[in-house]
Amino acid sequence: MSRRLVSLTLDTLEDLPRPCRACVFWELDPVAAERACAAGDPGLEKEAWVSQTLLEWGSCGKLAYVDGMPAGFVMYAPPAYVPRSMAFPTSPVSADAALLMTAHIVTAFAGGGLGRMLVQGVARDLTKRGIKAIEAFGDAKYGDSGEGEDGCLAPADFFLSVGFKTVRQHPRFPRLRLELRTALSWKSDVEYALEKLLGSMSPESLLRPVRPATRSTSG
Repeated sequence: MSRRLVSLTLDTLEDLPRPCRACVFWELDPVAAERACAAGDPGLEKEAWVSQTLLEWGSCGKLAYVDGMPAGFVMYAPPAYVPRSMAFPTSPVSADAALLMTAHIVTAFAGGGLGRMLVQGVARDLTKRGIKAIEAFGDAKYGDSGEGEDGCLAPADFFLSVGFKTVRQHPRFPRLRLELRTALSWKSDVEYALEKLLGSMSPESLLRPVRPATRSTSG
């Protein structure tokens, strides 16, 4: 099974699940979002938002593929680019953080570690750009019957499971934070150790069969 991450572009935007491709929950303020949906083609507004954000700020999403199939994605940006970020009771996002807007794993690929893989991809990207943390608004009642959440927020439990900590409590929409040095430390340590090990071996030694050690015996 092969897994890979790619950055969100106008081309890979088409690999988002259909409901997410046409959703402008985060990209527009509530009034503008309702207006776009009433006009009948919010997908154009989402494409315009991605295009502008890519031009002005840079990469704003990651997609995960498993054996060539789109399996999940995350989107992120500075809160200034995300009008909806001010609509929560636990707003605003901290000045030194980017906002992880949404995260989604296709049901068939759930439970395979793709969520952590996506968050680490975001952390790696943002660290290179000098950003210190990621924050997110989680849904503490995700999946509860009668709550009516449309899935634009990821469960608070998901963020907690990949290393986020709650920085502002709320019964429904807590704000959570992940320090980027924490997100990268474990993976970086493991990769460094592996690279050091493999770097000390020649390709021939990796392919050469291991012979059992022999012991000399005294007469």
